[in-house]
Order: sequence, then structure tokens, then C-alpha cells
Amino acid sequence: MSLENLIDRPRKRLSTRYYQPNCRACPRLAQFLDSVRGRHPDYACRPVPSFGDLGSALLIVGLAPGLHGANATGRPFTGDHAGILLYQTLHKFGFASAPESNPGDDLVLRGCAVTNAVKCLPPENKPIAAEVNTCRKFLTHELEMVPKGGVILALGKVAHDSVVRTLGMRVGELNFGHASEYPVSGGRTLLSSYHCSRYNTQTGRLTAEMFEGVFKRARALLG
Repeated sequence: MSLENLIDRPRKRLSTRYYQPNCRACPRLAQFLDSVRGRHPDYACRPVPSFGDLGSALLIVGLAPGLHGANATGRPFTGDHAGILLYQTLHKFGFASAPESNPGDDLVLRGCAVTNAVKCLPPENKPIAAEVNTCRKFLTHELEMVPKGGVILALGKVAHDSVVRTLGMRVGELNFGHASEYPVSGGRTLLSSYHCSRYNTQTGRLTAEMFEGVFKRARALLG
């Protein structure tokens, strides 16, 4: 299937059946959000839904909302350092209408959607295994909507491992690595990258060239 056909597929968004804005299934996360809301009453402080059209050719899966980023704005990778490189790269490769994502803007993703393995802000940006597992029901639906010939791009090991498990595969057989690539069910491809966090970009573990290389491969796979 051509990239144009993938992009022109019927556009769908996460329904309330699969996105619950008042979800409190994880006690630790629910309590932490309550404490953050007390300190920052203007923040969203709730589960963050995917951004873009589910069923697009490319689905990007991150770790979890950042304290002053998606947790504040309600949009994945928006409002903190982690989104800077992501949206610049999405724009460079034609997946976004602008190189920046800001609350209230008219940014449009093209043939792409962005989500997180864990929808709620975790303390110290570190969800525990039980929380990743509990949130997997949402990721399951998002992955099911990626069409044949599509690409799932996981940012970081936690996202990679959650995608692998959600697809019913063994993590030991699909090891995480930067620019790792595996065929997965439904005729899709799983690509992975180091997460575009401030730590990774400032220490040089992830450079813009490395990140762009993964997106160049995604474009090639999409035709």
C-alpha cells in the first residue's frame, strides 16, 4: 500500500471507550496527580490522550507525560524539552504542519499519531511495571489501528518493551536498541530509537542526525 493510500485512510480518534479522562486505575499515579494538581491547579493533570489521527501510517509511542510538558498541556510531547527534537523532525519529514507544538496552536499531524505507553504522569518519570501493564489496554487499541504496511516507532526501552508485549511477542526475541527494526504482526514494522529526552540529547547519546536517521528509515518503509 502506498504512503498516499495510508494517509488517506478514514481518520479515527481514541473513543471514550479506550480513553478515560478520569481514570484512576493506578493508585500511585492517581495520588501523584492529585498532589501535582494542588501545586499546579492550571495544569491538565489527567490521562493524556493520543495526538493525531489513529489509524495513520506511523504511530509514535513514547514513555509517559512529562511534569511540565504533556501533563500540563494535555498533548503528548508538548510544553517541555522532549518535544523539541520530535516535532522538528516530524516537520522535516513531512509528518507535521509546523516544527513546534504549543498549547492552543493549529498544528496538524499528517499520516502520523503520537501517544505514550503510560497515559499519566509518573513520579520521577518512572512508571512501575504494574502501571505499564494497566495502561496497556489503551495501547492495544492504538496499535490495532496501525494499518498493514504501517510503522510503529517506539521511543525508549520502556515503550519498546510495552509495544512488544502488547503485540503478544517476547521481549527477549526483539531486543531494544537504537535504530532496531523488526517485522511484527499485521504486516507492520517496529522501529525503535533512544528517547528524545533532555538527558539523551544533552549528553549526546541521541543526536539530531541519529534521530533523523530513524525517521528516514520510517519514510523508506512507508514507501
